[in-house]
Formats: sequence, structure tokens, C-alpha cells
Amino acid sequence: MKTHPLLTRPRATALLMALALALGWGPGGFLSVGQALAAPQSGARESMVTLNFVNAEIEGVARAMAAILNRQILVDPRVKGTITLYSDQPMSTRSAYQNFLAALRGQGFSMVDVAGLLKIVPEAEAKLQTGTVDVGAVRRSGDQVLTQIFRLQNENANNLVAVLRPLISPNNTINANPSSNTLVITDYADNLRRIGQMIAALDVPTSSDLEAIPLQHAVAVDLAPVVQRLADGGGAAPAAPGAAAGAAGTLVMADARTNTLMVRAPSPARMTLVRNLVQRLDRPGNTGVGGSGIHVVYLKNADAVKLAQVLRAAYPGAGGSGGSGGSGSTDASATTGARGASNNALGAANMGNASAAASQSTAPVAASAQPSTGGFIQADPSTNSLIITASEAQYRQLRAVIDQLDGRRAQIYIEAMIVKVDAEKAASLGVQWAGGAGSRTLVGAGANFTGFGKIPALTDVLTSAAANAVPALNGFNVALARRLSDGSISLGALATFLQTEAGGNILSTPNLVTLDNEEAKIVVGENVPFVTGSYSNTGSNNGSVNPFQTVERKDVGLTLRVRPQVGEGGAVRMTIFQEDASVKGATASAANGPTTSKSSIETSVVVDDGEVLVLGGLMKDEYTDGQSKVPLLGDIPYLGNLFKSQERGRKKTNLMVFLRPIVMRNQDAANALTLDRYEYMRQRQMDSQPQESTLLPINEAPLLDPLKLSTRMNLPSTQQPLDDPDTPVTNVLMPGGTGYATKLAPTPTTPAAPPAAQ
Repeated sequence: MKTHPLLTRPRATALLMALALALGWGPGGFLSVGQALAAPQSGARESMVTLNFVNAEIEGVARAMAAILNRQILVDPRVKGTITLYSDQPMSTRSAYQNFLAALRGQGFSMVDVAGLLKIVPEAEAKLQTGTVDVGAVRRSGDQVLTQIFRLQNENANNLVAVLRPLISPNNTINANPSSNTLVITDYADNLRRIGQMIAALDVPTSSDLEAIPLQHAVAVDLAPVVQRLADGGGAAPAAPGAAAGAAGTLVMADARTNTLMVRAPSPARMTLVRNLVQRLDRPGNTGVGGSGIHVVYLKNADAVKLAQVLRAAYPGAGGSGGSGGSGSTDASATTGARGASNNALGAANMGNASAAASQSTAPVAASAQPSTGGFIQADPSTNSLIITASEAQYRQLRAVIDQLDGRRAQIYIEAMIVKVDAEKAASLGVQWAGGAGSRTLVGAGANFTGFGKIPALTDVLTSAAANAVPALNGFNVALARRLSDGSISLGALATFLQTEAGGNILSTPNLVTLDNEEAKIVVGENVPFVTGSYSNTGSNNGSVNPFQTVERKDVGLTLRVRPQVGEGGAVRMTIFQEDASVKGATASAANGPTTSKSSIETSVVVDDGEVLVLGGLMKDEYTDGQSKVPLLGDIPYLGNLFKSQERGRKKTNLMVFLRPIVMRNQDAANALTLDRYEYMRQRQMDSQPQESTLLPINEAPLLDPLKLSTRMNLPSTQQPLDDPDTPVTNVLMPGGTGYATKLAPTPTTPAAPPAAQ
């Protein structure tokens, strides 16, 4: 095989190699990258080269390597620097290319293959520009950046991301696609080959066994947590009744319907261990606390007192006293009859009819009045637990019902929006006049119109000797007065022109959170006293009593009372009472007490989770018109306006009430909503911080600390920022898997322009 001589200058090396390429030097000429990589497998003879680049420019070495490979290599303008690349012995083109890639990697650069074109780019850009994407096993090697897709057959892709991420190069990526259970990794070919071997070793089928173990004596929901802890070595915390997941891969679940344990173990040995544990624990007799048949059930969500009433009403064999203690007697015949009745009662009872039965029975049946027929249920409010004295079969039936009723209820965030827009416009025009002869008045005449409270009478002004200026009037006023002779007769007139406009835009958004099927109430307002009675002495002084008044205080303001009930399909049924009341300013200090204006609505509606529903409202358009005039003179065309007073007014009122429920079925949804509202209020406080001042010593205002929740759910990028005070709408996360919905947020308090009155 022909061997190239040792070259000492990079440019000479490039020229000689290009010349050799043109002459077809070597038995088979120079090989391309793909041919060079495949040459060892195909058995083709390779050309041998000797490299000697000392502190050579990367661009010059790239041109020489392009001549060797017979491929075009582009160098990114950001690629600058020198490399040293030499060999004491001749090497194949494949080895020369791999050495070149290794030298580039040491300088922070990488080679990528984009549609057959080789490019040298910074290492951080290689993952974005690489065009080589392979699926399945890694067939390449070296220091070239590739993208490899691994399809997993057994293991979860998300689980492997945490395992493989520390092995990925700092500037490269690893991502999981849960829908197809695949891993997408961009890295160097050598590292991808190593990672592929690890994935092949981890992606193997697990030899897990699944078995159903029926119980003869014990209760499945009670035994499942015990078996779970023992199977995992006793260090795991007790799980929720009916289900438990072990850290070592053992899963124990209880089927209350068939009283069976469903066990999945990672190995046959672990399954044998669980089976032996169940056999040793599933023993007859001696059930309950100390073998007395008394069972204690600790509730996690339901109220023990209320649940005890429901169970006593739904289960005839569980009658007992409602106090702290009681007694019950059991015999064989009564127990048998109670079991048959209890089966029918438990089969037909559910949450709805059980609650109805509990509300109808105001007190449990006393044990002394009606002997117990095989069962007794008592509540302990201090520990929120139920104490059940029953046989094993009865306890199993009761426990199945308790597990269904002791579920975590959903919470509902209810947001009401009361929108009120008012517009009022009024206009008045009036003329009045008066005449007299001073202190020697013999004849006087005048016209005064005060029916609308706009124009004061002039009689006193003209006839009073000590008259001064006319009191201040609203609107545009013109007054005339003239003496016709030396104080003998005077004539006065006053004309008033007045036009008023007023408008209001009010938005109130009361909101509150409550449990499913629990009533909640919020009141924002004032506690105003109302006079209900009074006494004063108007007769003789004998037996006098100090005068007094009796008052009653009532809440005046915004009131929202609601009871929501969540259906299975996501619909929310609500019974709502909403009231908006205010005290009229002119009557606040009236002797008979203040006068209030009130608008209220009470209804029952059904609305889907996260949807906005209009509850009702009022649209009112009021027009008033009136005039006062002098008979006959006021009817004269045009001239009659000097002898009358007119007033017109128009008032529009628009009131609408909207409501939207948001169902929060888990803590993550509650945390997301809490964080949204918390950050909103914190941003408002930050906007209200005082400006720095050297003259005023107070430069700080209260500010909430940043909220740290166990679960932070990011809001979507399409949302408008909550910190913009001019933003009329924001988005709020809709829990329960319903996506996101638009939330009507508080708008600026700038009054809207009132509509023009006709």
C-alpha cells in the first residue's frame, strides 16, 4: 500500500492531498466518510496518511481533511483557533477523521452532517443543526453529534430520563415522549453507543406475578396496609385503605366487594412471602380490639358524628344510643334477622338516601328503648373515629360502606360578578320675578316656581330691607333689578339654566371556597343600626322615665350565600342567594332610621365546571318631565317661557349578576388557584409601595412574602400577566382536567361615559 510522506506545513499538506485526490493516488483512491466508516466491515483496502499539524488553523486543517474524505466541509464563522494533530506512523483515513473529530471536541467544536454536507459548529449549536437522526440501535461511533431515537418496549421512558440524564454531555439533551414511550437523545456517537447499551439492559420485561388471594376471616381493606408494610420490610408508611404501593415493587390492593387481596410482586419469591403473610394473618375468631369484636375505624375525610347517624339510619342492626356510651344485646336469632335486613339496606343505600334518612331521624334509637339486634355504632368526635361492635360479617358490610362514604370531597371555588352601570341626565329651566314699592308697599306682584327645588323665591330678597346677595345657586343664573323712580317701585327677575350628568360603573366580584354540598356565606359591608322602638316623656313629671330608643343592627352591603353540589358528569348544582344593599346618604342620620336600597336574587341553577352563567339582572330606563307656570301667561308662545319653570330627566340602570364555579378535586388544583390569587394580591401590594423620600421617614408598606407551595402549577403562556392593573381579563387554571378558562378580573374604576338622554 502506498504511504504518503510526512508533511510539515498544513498548506502543503492540503495541496499534496488534493493533488493525490486528483491523480487518484492509491489503489482505490481516497474514501468518503461513509466508505471510510464502512471500510473495515467491507474488507476494502484503505489509503494511509500521516498527519503533522502543529498549532494549525482549524480552517486549514478542515480543507486538508475535506481533500482526504472527498467531501466538502464548511466552517462556521464562530469557529476560531488552532489545533495540533499529528501521527508518528501512517494511519487510515478513518482514523485520521476520528482524530480530527476528537481534536475539534477538545476545542469545544463539533462536526454535524446536514443533508450530506459536513459543518463544523460550536458544540452548543450542534444539537440544533445536526441532520443525522437514527432509530433503534446505535450504528455509528466517534465524536460526531447525532440524534438517536430509542423505542422502549417495557420500561417507562420518563423513569429512564432521570437515570440517563447525568450521562449526557452538558451541551446535549435527552427528552421523553410519553405518548409513544420513546427517548430522544442528542449526543456524541460514542456516548450514544454507551447509552444504548444501558437502555438495552434496563428495558427488559419485569417478571412480576399477579395473584388474587381470597380472605376467609379477615377484612381485606384492613389487612391490605398491614401486608404492604410487612412485604416492604416494615419501613413504609401506611397507605390509604384499599390500596397500597410498596417501594420495592410489591403492590397490595383490597377488593371490598369480594373481600379479596390483589397482589402484584416483582418475583415469585416475593409473591410466596406475601402469600404466607396473608395465610398467617387470615385467622378465624378473636377479631376486633383484643378479640372482643369491637372495631375502631379512623375516618380521614368524613365527620364521625354525621356518618354514625347515616349508618344507624341505613343499617337496622346498628341501633344504639346517641350519647357517649350504650349497650347492646345479641342473640343468634336476632343476629340472623339483622344480617338479612342489613344486606337489603346496604344494597339500596347510597350517599343521597343515607343523608336523607339521617336528616329525618332527629335522634338515634336508644338501646334501652329498642334492643340492639347484632350491631352497635358509636362516634368519637375527639379522634374522628367510629367504634363498631359487630360480628365479622356485619363489620365487613359496614366497612365497605364506610370506605365509600369516607372519600375526599371536592372543593368548589365560586366567583360571583355583580356589574352595575348607571347613567343619569337632567335639565331644568326657570324664570321668576317680583315687584314692590319698598317700605311703602301698596301693591306687589311676583311669580315663584320652587316645585323642583332649583330656583329660590325672590319675594324675601326684594322686600327685606337688609337683603344682601342672593344665595349661591347651581347652574347658570341671571338676575335683574331696577328702580323705576326714587325708591318708589322696584322690579326684579331671576332666570336659572341647569343641566346635570352623572354616571357610574361598579363591578363587585365576591368569591369563596366551600366543600361539596356545604353552604358558604360571605358578607362585605357595614353593620348599620335601625331604630325598632322609642320612648319619651310627654305627660306629667310623676314617675318620669328617661327617654330611650331600641335599635337592631343589620348587615348592609354585599352578601353571597351558596350551597354547591357537584355531579358525576362535572355539572355543579347551586342554590344561591345574592344581595347588594347600601344606605342612601341623605337618610343616614334620619330620625326614623336610614333607608336602604337593595337588589337581591335567590335561585337554583346548574352550570358546568368552569363555565360562566348569568343569574339575572335588571335593565331600567326612567324618564321624568314636569313644569310649573302662571295660568294664561305661561301658555303664550315663546313669551310664556318667562312665566314658567320646566325640568326633564332620564336615568338608565343596568344590573347583571354572573356566577362561575371551579371544581378543585385535588390539592394540586387548590394550590394552583391559591398561588394565582396570592400572587395577584402580592403584585397589588408591590404596586402600592411608597416612593423613597428623604423628608418622610416611612418608606415601607406591608408586603406579602413569596408563597411556596408543595406543587406549583404553571399557568399557560397565553395568559395575560396578573401584574398589569389595566388588564380587564385574566386566565385561571381550571382544575379537574377541564383545561383553562377566562376569568373576569377587576377592571379599572374609571366611570363609563353615560349614554346621551333623549
